[in-house]
Amino acid sequence: MAAFIQTFEGSDRLRRRAHDMIPGGAHTYAKGDDQYPVLSPGFIASGSGCHVTDVDGNTYIEYGMGNRAVGLGHAYPPVLNAVRQQLELGCNFTRPARIEVECATRFLELVPGADMVKFCKDGSDATSAAVRLARAATGRDLIARCADHPFFSTDDWFIGTTDMNAGIPQAVQALTLGFRFNDLESVRDLFTQHPGQIAAIILEPARGPEPTDAYLRQLQVLVQEQGALLILDEMITGFRWHSGGAQTLYGITPDLSCFGKALGNGFALSALAGRRDLMELGGIEQTDKPRVFLLSTTHGAETHAMAAAIATMKVYRDEPVIAYLEKQGKALKQGVDQVIDRHGLNQHVRIVGHPACLSYATLDQNLQPSQAFRTLLLQETIRRGVLAPSLVVSYTHEADDIARTVDAFDGALGVYAQALERGVHGFLVGRPSAIVFRRFNEYSRGEPRRAAKASRG
Repeated sequence: MAAFIQTFEGSDRLRRRAHDMIPGGAHTYAKGDDQYPVLSPGFIASGSGCHVTDVDGNTYIEYGMGNRAVGLGHAYPPVLNAVRQQLELGCNFTRPARIEVECATRFLELVPGADMVKFCKDGSDATSAAVRLARAATGRDLIARCADHPFFSTDDWFIGTTDMNAGIPQAVQALTLGFRFNDLESVRDLFTQHPGQIAAIILEPARGPEPTDAYLRQLQVLVQEQGALLILDEMITGFRWHSGGAQTLYGITPDLSCFGKALGNGFALSALAGRRDLMELGGIEQTDKPRVFLLSTTHGAETHAMAAAIATMKVYRDEPVIAYLEKQGKALKQGVDQVIDRHGLNQHVRIVGHPACLSYATLDQNLQPSQAFRTLLLQETIRRGVLAPSLVVSYTHEADDIARTVDAFDGALGVYAQALERGVHGFLVGRPSAIVFRRFNEYSRGEPRRAAKASRG
Protein backbone atom coordinates (compact mmCIF):
# COMPACT_ATOMS: atom_id res chain seq x y z
CA MET A 1 0.00 0.00 0.00
CA ALA A 2 1.64 3.23 -1.15
CA ALA A 3 1.90 6.23 1.14
CA PHE A 4 -0.59 8.99 0.40
CA ILE A 5 -0.70 12.68 1.16
CA GLN A 6 -2.45 13.46 4.43
CA THR A 7 -3.34 16.67 6.17
CA PHE A 8 -3.86 16.96 9.93
CA GLU A 9 -4.87 20.63 10.05
CA GLY A 10 -8.18 19.92 11.76
CA SER A 11 -6.53 17.67 14.29
CA ASP A 12 -3.82 20.25 14.98
CA ARG A 13 -6.41 22.97 15.68
CA LEU A 14 -8.27 20.66 18.05
CA ARG A 15 -5.03 19.65 19.76
CA ARG A 16 -4.32 23.24 20.73
CA ARG A 17 -7.81 23.70 22.15
CA ALA A 18 -7.79 20.33 23.90
CA HIS A 19 -4.51 20.94 25.72
CA ASP A 20 -5.80 24.32 26.92
CA MET A 21 -8.83 22.72 28.56
CA ILE A 22 -8.00 19.06 29.24
CA PRO A 23 -4.88 17.94 31.15
CA GLY A 24 -2.92 15.87 28.66
CA GLY A 25 -5.33 16.78 25.88
CA ALA A 26 -7.24 13.50 26.26
CA HIS A 27 -9.19 11.59 28.88
CA THR A 28 -7.12 8.42 28.55
CA TYR A 29 -3.32 8.55 28.78
CA ALA A 30 -2.99 5.81 26.15
CA LYS A 31 -4.81 8.07 23.68
CA GLY A 32 -2.60 11.09 24.33
CA ASP A 33 -0.48 12.94 21.77
CA ASP A 34 2.70 11.70 23.46
CA GLN A 35 1.79 8.14 22.50
CA TYR A 36 1.69 8.88 18.76
CA PRO A 37 3.90 10.41 16.08
CA VAL A 38 3.64 14.10 15.29
CA LEU A 39 2.24 13.04 11.89
CA SER A 40 -0.84 11.22 13.10
CA PRO A 41 -4.60 11.72 13.38
CA GLY A 42 -5.30 13.56 16.61
CA PHE A 43 -9.07 13.09 16.68
CA ILE A 44 -11.38 10.47 15.21
CA ALA A 45 -14.69 11.58 13.75
CA SER A 46 -16.34 8.25 13.04
CA GLY A 47 -15.88 4.51 12.83
CA SER A 48 -17.58 1.60 11.14
CA GLY A 49 -16.42 -1.97 11.55
CA CYS A 50 -12.61 -1.85 11.56
CA HIS A 51 -12.39 1.45 9.69
CA VAL A 52 -12.18 4.93 11.17
CA THR A 53 -12.15 8.45 9.71
CA ASP A 54 -10.38 11.35 11.39
CA VAL A 55 -11.55 14.96 11.56
CA ASP A 56 -9.56 15.79 8.42
CA GLY A 57 -11.28 13.08 6.39
CA ASN A 58 -8.37 10.62 6.36
CA THR A 59 -9.50 7.00 6.63
CA TYR A 60 -7.68 4.09 8.25
CA ILE A 61 -7.90 0.40 8.99
CA GLU A 62 -7.79 0.49 12.78
CA TYR A 63 -6.20 -2.01 15.15
CA GLY A 64 -6.34 -0.28 18.53
CA MET A 65 -10.08 -0.99 18.64
CA GLY A 66 -10.74 1.43 21.46
CA ASN A 67 -7.83 0.14 23.56
CA ARG A 68 -9.21 -3.38 23.03
CA ALA A 69 -12.72 -2.41 24.14
CA VAL A 70 -14.31 -3.02 20.72
CA GLY A 71 -14.33 -6.72 19.87
CA LEU A 72 -17.07 -6.87 17.26
CA GLY A 73 -16.36 -3.64 15.40
CA HIS A 74 -17.25 0.04 15.61
CA ALA A 75 -20.97 0.86 15.39
CA TYR A 76 -21.79 -2.85 15.16
CA PRO A 77 -25.46 -2.93 14.01
CA PRO A 78 -26.96 -5.51 16.44
CA VAL A 79 -25.40 -3.66 19.37
CA LEU A 80 -26.46 -0.23 18.13
CA ASN A 81 -30.02 -1.43 17.55
CA ALA A 82 -30.26 -2.78 21.08
CA VAL A 83 -28.91 0.48 22.49
CA ARG A 84 -31.34 2.60 20.45
CA GLN A 85 -34.33 0.55 21.60
CA GLN A 86 -33.31 0.78 25.23
CA LEU A 87 -32.65 4.53 25.11
CA GLU A 88 -36.26 5.09 24.10
CA LEU A 89 -37.22 3.70 27.53
CA GLY A 90 -34.83 5.83 29.57
CA CYS A 91 -31.35 5.04 30.81
CA ASN A 92 -31.17 5.67 34.57
CA PHE A 93 -33.86 5.38 37.25
CA THR A 94 -34.36 5.70 41.01
CA ARG A 95 -34.73 1.94 41.41
CA PRO A 96 -33.05 -0.92 39.51
CA ALA A 97 -34.25 -1.72 36.00
CA ARG A 98 -35.33 -5.17 34.91
CA ILE A 99 -32.50 -5.29 32.38
CA GLU A 100 -29.98 -5.47 35.25
CA VAL A 101 -31.24 -8.95 36.12
CA GLU A 102 -31.20 -9.98 32.45
CA CYS A 103 -27.65 -8.74 31.99
CA ALA A 104 -26.45 -10.54 35.14
CA THR A 105 -28.15 -13.73 33.97
CA ARG A 106 -26.45 -13.60 30.55
CA PHE A 107 -23.08 -12.88 32.11
CA LEU A 108 -23.25 -15.72 34.64
CA GLU A 109 -24.28 -18.12 31.88
CA LEU A 110 -21.08 -17.25 30.00
CA VAL A 111 -18.76 -17.29 33.03
CA PRO A 112 -19.65 -20.54 34.78
CA GLY A 113 -17.11 -20.15 37.60
CA ALA A 114 -18.82 -17.05 38.99
CA ASP A 115 -21.80 -17.19 41.37
CA MET A 116 -22.60 -13.49 41.47
CA VAL A 117 -21.73 -10.36 39.49
CA LYS A 118 -21.86 -6.62 40.07
CA PHE A 119 -21.53 -4.16 37.21
CA CYS A 120 -19.77 -0.81 37.09
CA LYS A 121 -18.31 1.50 34.47
CA ASP A 122 -14.58 0.84 34.16
CA GLY A 123 -11.94 -1.72 34.91
CA SER A 124 -10.32 0.31 37.67
CA ASP A 125 -13.49 0.31 39.76
CA ALA A 126 -13.85 -3.45 39.33
CA THR A 127 -10.28 -4.36 40.27
CA SER A 128 -10.21 -1.94 43.19
CA ALA A 129 -13.48 -3.36 44.48
CA ALA A 130 -11.95 -6.84 44.26
CA VAL A 131 -8.94 -5.65 46.27
CA ARG A 132 -11.16 -4.12 48.96
CA LEU A 133 -13.27 -7.26 49.11
CA ALA A 134 -10.19 -9.45 49.47
CA ARG A 135 -8.85 -7.33 52.31
CA ALA A 136 -12.19 -7.44 54.11
CA ALA A 137 -12.59 -11.19 53.66
CA THR A 138 -9.07 -12.05 54.83
CA GLY A 139 -8.44 -9.30 57.38
CA ARG A 140 -5.07 -8.65 55.71
CA ASP A 141 -3.64 -5.48 54.17
CA LEU A 142 -1.06 -6.44 51.53
CA ILE A 143 -1.83 -7.04 47.85
CA ALA A 144 0.58 -8.78 45.44
CA ARG A 145 0.23 -7.84 41.80
CA CYS A 146 2.00 -9.26 38.76
CA ALA A 147 4.83 -6.86 37.93
CA ASP A 148 4.96 -8.11 34.32
CA HIS A 149 1.44 -6.89 33.58
CA PRO A 150 1.31 -3.18 32.81
CA PHE A 151 -1.97 -1.89 34.21
CA PHE A 152 -4.58 -2.83 36.79
CA SER A 153 -6.21 0.36 38.05
CA THR A 154 -6.06 4.14 38.24
CA ASP A 155 -6.38 3.84 42.03
CA ASP A 156 -3.57 4.33 44.53
CA TRP A 157 -3.01 0.66 45.35
CA PHE A 158 -1.69 0.12 41.81
CA ILE A 159 -0.47 3.51 40.55
CA GLY A 160 1.68 3.73 43.66
CA THR A 161 3.79 0.90 42.23
CA THR A 162 4.58 2.81 39.02
CA ASP A 163 6.99 5.65 38.26
CA MET A 164 3.97 7.94 38.00
CA ASN A 165 3.24 7.77 41.74
CA ALA A 166 3.22 11.48 42.60
CA GLY A 167 0.51 12.28 45.15
CA ILE A 168 0.33 8.77 46.59
CA PRO A 169 1.49 8.40 50.22
CA GLN A 170 4.47 6.14 50.79
CA ALA A 171 2.42 4.20 53.33
CA VAL A 172 -0.06 3.30 50.60
CA GLN A 173 2.68 2.40 48.12
CA ALA A 174 4.15 -0.05 50.62
CA LEU A 175 0.91 -2.06 50.73
CA THR A 176 1.35 -3.46 47.20
CA LEU A 177 4.02 -6.02 46.35
CA GLY A 178 5.20 -7.41 43.01
CA PHE A 179 5.84 -10.88 41.60
CA ARG A 180 6.80 -12.33 38.20
CA PHE A 181 4.47 -14.07 35.76
CA ASN A 182 5.06 -17.82 35.28
CA ASP A 183 7.35 -17.73 38.33
CA LEU A 184 5.72 -19.59 41.21
CA GLU A 185 8.78 -19.16 43.40
CA SER A 186 8.49 -15.37 43.29
CA VAL A 187 5.00 -15.68 44.77
CA ARG A 188 6.14 -18.23 47.34
CA ASP A 189 8.92 -15.86 48.38
CA LEU A 190 6.40 -13.09 49.04
CA PHE A 191 4.35 -15.34 51.30
CA THR A 192 7.54 -16.30 53.15
CA GLN A 193 8.60 -12.67 53.57
CA HIS A 194 5.12 -11.51 54.63
CA PRO A 195 3.52 -14.44 56.49
CA GLY A 196 -0.20 -14.05 57.11
CA GLN A 197 -0.25 -10.53 55.63
CA ILE A 198 -1.13 -10.93 51.93
CA ALA A 199 -4.84 -10.65 51.18
CA ALA A 200 -4.79 -11.42 47.46
CA ILE A 201 -2.74 -12.17 44.37
CA ILE A 202 -3.94 -10.29 41.27
CA LEU A 203 -2.79 -10.93 37.71
CA GLU A 204 -3.98 -11.29 34.16
CA PRO A 205 -4.36 -14.99 33.26
CA ALA A 206 -2.24 -14.32 30.15
CA ARG A 207 -0.73 -11.34 28.40
CA GLY A 208 2.20 -11.78 26.02
CA PRO A 209 3.46 -15.17 27.08
CA GLU A 210 0.91 -17.86 27.83
CA PRO A 211 0.90 -19.42 31.30
CA THR A 212 3.33 -22.34 31.33
CA ASP A 213 2.20 -25.86 32.09
CA ALA A 214 -0.11 -25.81 35.11
CA TYR A 215 1.09 -22.43 36.39
CA LEU A 216 -2.34 -20.99 37.10
CA ARG A 217 -3.59 -24.11 38.88
CA GLN A 218 -0.42 -24.36 40.94
CA LEU A 219 -0.69 -20.68 41.76
CA GLN A 220 -4.25 -21.14 42.94
CA VAL A 221 -3.24 -24.05 45.19
CA LEU A 222 -0.43 -21.99 46.71
CA VAL A 223 -2.69 -18.99 47.28
CA GLN A 224 -5.33 -21.16 48.95
CA GLU A 225 -2.75 -22.81 51.18
CA GLN A 226 -1.68 -19.37 52.35
CA GLY A 227 -5.22 -18.24 53.13
CA ALA A 228 -5.24 -15.54 50.44
CA LEU A 229 -7.52 -14.98 47.43
CA LEU A 230 -6.80 -15.28 43.70
CA ILE A 231 -8.08 -12.39 41.56
CA LEU A 232 -7.95 -12.64 37.76
CA ASP A 233 -8.02 -9.43 35.74
CA GLU A 234 -9.85 -10.47 32.55
CA MET A 235 -10.30 -7.00 31.11
CA ILE A 236 -8.38 -8.01 28.00
CA THR A 237 -8.54 -11.81 27.97
CA GLY A 238 -12.29 -11.91 28.56
CA PHE A 239 -14.10 -12.03 25.20
CA ARG A 240 -10.82 -12.53 23.33
CA TRP A 241 -9.27 -15.74 24.65
CA HIS A 242 -12.70 -17.30 25.33
CA SER A 243 -16.26 -16.00 25.65
CA GLY A 244 -16.21 -17.28 29.23
CA GLY A 245 -12.85 -15.68 29.89
CA ALA A 246 -9.38 -17.16 29.88
CA GLN A 247 -10.30 -18.85 33.15
CA THR A 248 -12.64 -21.10 31.17
CA LEU A 249 -9.98 -21.80 28.56
CA TYR A 250 -7.37 -22.70 31.18
CA GLY A 251 -9.79 -24.57 33.45
CA ILE A 252 -9.36 -22.47 36.57
CA THR A 253 -11.94 -20.90 38.88
CA PRO A 254 -10.62 -17.77 40.61
CA ASP A 255 -12.07 -16.44 43.82
CA LEU A 256 -12.80 -13.14 42.08
CA SER A 257 -12.48 -11.95 38.47
CA CYS A 258 -12.87 -8.64 36.69
CA PHE A 259 -14.22 -8.12 33.17
CA GLY A 260 -14.73 -5.08 30.97
CA LYS A 261 -13.57 -3.60 27.66
CA ALA A 262 -15.13 -5.89 25.01
CA LEU A 263 -18.03 -6.79 27.33
CA GLY A 264 -20.06 -3.87 25.93
CA ASN A 265 -18.30 -3.58 22.54
CA GLY A 266 -17.13 -0.09 23.43
CA PHE A 267 -20.03 0.94 25.65
CA ALA A 268 -18.99 1.58 29.23
CA LEU A 269 -19.61 -1.51 31.33
CA SER A 270 -17.34 -3.61 33.50
CA ALA A 271 -17.97 -6.39 35.98
CA LEU A 272 -16.73 -7.85 39.24
CA ALA A 273 -17.66 -11.51 39.57
CA GLY A 274 -16.86 -14.23 42.03
CA ARG A 275 -17.74 -16.65 44.79
CA ARG A 276 -21.08 -16.12 46.49
CA ASP A 277 -19.67 -16.02 50.03
CA LEU A 278 -17.27 -13.25 49.04
CA MET A 279 -19.63 -11.21 46.90
CA GLU A 280 -22.35 -11.30 49.56
CA LEU A 281 -20.05 -9.38 51.90
CA GLY A 282 -21.02 -6.39 49.79
CA GLY A 283 -24.73 -7.19 49.96
CA ILE A 284 -27.49 -6.39 52.42
CA GLU A 285 -28.48 -9.87 53.57
CA GLN A 286 -25.42 -11.30 55.35
CA THR A 287 -25.42 -10.44 59.06
CA ASP A 288 -22.42 -12.09 60.72
CA LYS A 289 -19.59 -9.98 59.25
CA PRO A 290 -18.93 -6.25 58.77
CA ARG A 291 -20.40 -4.78 55.59
CA VAL A 292 -18.11 -4.06 52.64
CA PHE A 293 -18.80 -0.95 50.57
CA LEU A 294 -18.32 -2.93 47.39
CA LEU A 295 -19.55 -0.95 44.38
CA SER A 296 -22.13 1.81 44.30
CA THR A 297 -22.10 3.89 41.13
CA THR A 298 -24.78 6.26 39.87
CA HIS A 299 -24.13 5.26 36.27
CA GLY A 300 -22.96 1.68 36.78
CA ALA A 301 -26.26 0.18 35.64
CA GLU A 302 -27.16 2.53 32.81
CA THR A 303 -29.67 0.52 30.85
CA HIS A 304 -28.33 1.26 27.37
CA ALA A 305 -24.85 0.00 28.33
CA MET A 306 -26.41 -3.19 29.65
CA ALA A 307 -28.41 -3.53 26.45
CA ALA A 308 -25.11 -3.25 24.56
CA ALA A 309 -23.56 -5.95 26.74
CA ILE A 310 -26.52 -8.30 26.32
CA ALA A 311 -26.43 -7.87 22.55
CA THR A 312 -22.67 -8.35 22.53
CA MET A 313 -22.82 -11.49 24.66
CA LYS A 314 -25.54 -12.88 22.38
CA VAL A 315 -23.24 -12.50 19.35
CA TYR A 316 -20.41 -14.24 21.22
CA ARG A 317 -22.81 -17.02 22.23
CA ASP A 318 -24.35 -17.58 18.80
CA GLU A 319 -21.48 -16.84 16.40
CA PRO A 320 -17.85 -18.03 16.13
CA VAL A 321 -16.35 -14.73 17.26
CA ILE A 322 -13.46 -16.20 19.25
CA ALA A 323 -12.45 -18.58 16.44
CA TYR A 324 -12.64 -15.74 13.92
CA LEU A 325 -10.46 -13.42 16.00
CA GLU A 326 -7.86 -16.15 16.33
CA LYS A 327 -7.95 -16.96 12.61
CA GLN A 328 -7.58 -13.35 11.48
CA GLY A 329 -4.90 -12.67 14.08
CA LYS A 330 -2.88 -15.64 12.87
CA ALA A 331 -3.25 -14.52 9.26
CA LEU A 332 -2.11 -11.02 10.17
CA LYS A 333 0.90 -12.29 12.11
CA GLN A 334 1.90 -14.68 9.34
CA GLY A 335 1.69 -11.94 6.71
CA VAL A 336 3.63 -9.35 8.70
CA ASP A 337 6.22 -11.94 9.77
CA GLN A 338 6.83 -12.75 6.10
CA VAL A 339 7.36 -9.06 5.34
CA ILE A 340 9.71 -8.70 8.31
CA ASP A 341 11.72 -11.66 7.02
CA ARG A 342 11.84 -10.27 3.48
CA HIS A 343 13.33 -7.01 4.77
CA GLY A 344 15.83 -8.87 6.94
CA LEU A 345 14.41 -7.33 10.12
CA ASN A 346 13.78 -10.45 12.19
CA GLN A 347 16.06 -9.21 14.96
CA HIS A 348 14.55 -5.73 14.99
CA VAL A 349 10.77 -6.13 14.66
CA ARG A 350 8.78 -8.85 16.38
CA ILE A 351 5.06 -9.60 16.39
CA VAL A 352 4.12 -10.98 19.79
CA GLY A 353 1.10 -12.01 21.83
CA HIS A 354 -2.10 -13.98 21.49
CA PRO A 355 -3.54 -13.99 17.94
CA ALA A 356 -6.59 -12.03 19.12
CA CYS A 357 -4.43 -9.47 20.91
CA LEU A 358 -1.17 -8.95 19.04
CA SER A 359 1.39 -6.22 19.59
CA TYR A 360 4.83 -5.50 18.17
CA ALA A 361 8.29 -4.89 19.57
CA THR A 362 10.70 -2.48 17.87
CA LEU A 363 14.47 -2.65 18.41
CA ASP A 364 17.26 -0.35 17.28
CA GLN A 365 20.69 -1.05 15.76
CA ASN A 366 21.91 -2.35 19.12
CA LEU A 367 18.87 -4.62 19.49
CA GLN A 368 17.54 -2.47 22.32
CA PRO A 369 13.84 -1.54 22.65
CA SER A 370 13.36 1.80 20.93
CA GLN A 371 10.54 4.32 21.22
CA ALA A 372 12.00 6.20 18.26
CA PHE A 373 11.76 3.16 15.97
CA ARG A 374 8.31 2.33 17.33
CA THR A 375 7.20 5.86 16.49
CA LEU A 376 8.73 5.61 13.02
CA LEU A 377 6.91 2.35 12.30
CA LEU A 378 3.64 3.85 13.49
CA GLN A 379 4.26 7.02 11.46
CA GLU A 380 4.88 5.03 8.28
CA THR A 381 1.89 2.70 8.68
CA ILE A 382 -0.34 5.73 9.31
CA ARG A 383 1.01 7.25 6.07
CA ARG A 384 -0.23 4.09 4.34
CA GLY A 385 -3.72 4.11 5.85
CA VAL A 386 -3.28 1.82 8.86
CA LEU A 387 -3.69 3.05 12.44
CA ALA A 388 -1.95 0.35 14.45
CA PRO A 389 -0.67 1.23 17.92
CA SER A 390 -1.19 -2.51 18.39
CA LEU A 391 -2.40 -5.29 16.11
CA VAL A 392 -5.69 -6.11 17.83
CA VAL A 393 -8.21 -7.56 15.39
CA SER A 394 -11.99 -7.40 15.59
CA TYR A 395 -14.87 -9.48 14.22
CA THR A 396 -15.06 -7.05 11.29
CA HIS A 397 -11.44 -7.27 10.11
CA GLU A 398 -11.84 -9.07 6.79
CA ALA A 399 -9.29 -10.76 4.54
CA ASP A 400 -8.89 -7.62 2.40
CA ASP A 401 -8.17 -5.53 5.51
CA ILE A 402 -5.48 -8.00 6.56
CA ALA A 403 -3.92 -7.99 3.08
CA ARG A 404 -3.89 -4.17 2.92
CA THR A 405 -2.33 -4.04 6.39
CA VAL A 406 0.44 -6.44 5.41
CA ASP A 407 1.08 -4.29 2.34
CA ALA A 408 1.27 -1.17 4.54
CA PHE A 409 3.78 -2.86 6.84
CA ASP A 410 5.81 -3.86 3.78
CA GLY A 411 6.25 -0.21 2.82
CA ALA A 412 6.78 0.95 6.40
CA LEU A 413 9.42 -1.69 7.10
CA GLY A 414 11.32 -0.63 4.00
CA VAL A 415 11.69 2.79 5.66
CA TYR A 416 12.59 1.07 8.96
CA ALA A 417 15.44 -0.79 7.25
CA GLN A 418 16.80 2.44 5.80
CA ALA A 419 16.60 4.10 9.22
CA LEU A 420 18.69 1.32 10.74
CA GLU A 421 21.41 2.09 8.20
CA ARG A 422 21.23 5.87 8.14
CA GLY A 423 19.76 6.85 11.51
CA VAL A 424 16.16 6.97 12.66
CA HIS A 425 15.99 10.75 13.12
CA GLY A 426 16.56 11.28 9.43
CA PHE A 427 13.19 9.62 8.80
CA LEU A 428 11.13 10.35 11.92
CA VAL A 429 9.26 13.65 11.79
CA GLY A 430 9.41 15.31 15.21
CA ARG A 431 9.96 13.70 18.61
CA PRO A 432 9.51 9.99 19.42
CA SER A 433 6.53 8.84 21.44
CA ALA A 434 6.94 8.24 25.17
CA ILE A 435 5.99 5.56 27.65
CA VAL A 436 2.91 6.34 29.77
CA PHE A 437 4.36 5.58 33.20
CA ARG A 438 7.22 8.07 33.43
CA ARG A 439 8.09 10.29 36.36
CA PHE A 440 8.77 13.45 34.33
CA ASN A 441 7.61 14.74 30.97
CA GLU A 442 10.38 14.91 28.39
CA TYR A 443 8.22 16.68 25.84
CA SER A 444 5.66 19.43 25.96
CA ARG A 445 3.24 19.62 23.03
CA GLY A 446 5.78 17.99 20.74
CA GLU A 447 8.81 20.06 21.78
CA PRO A 448 11.72 18.86 23.96
CA ARG A 449 11.77 20.06 27.54
CA ARG A 450 15.13 21.78 27.25
CA ALA A 451 15.18 22.99 30.84
CA ALA A 452 14.54 19.51 32.17
CA LYS A 453 17.30 18.05 30.00
CA ALA A 454 19.73 20.75 31.08
CA SER A 455 19.01 20.12 34.74
CA ARG A 456 20.14 16.54 34.30
CA GLY A 457 23.42 17.58 32.75
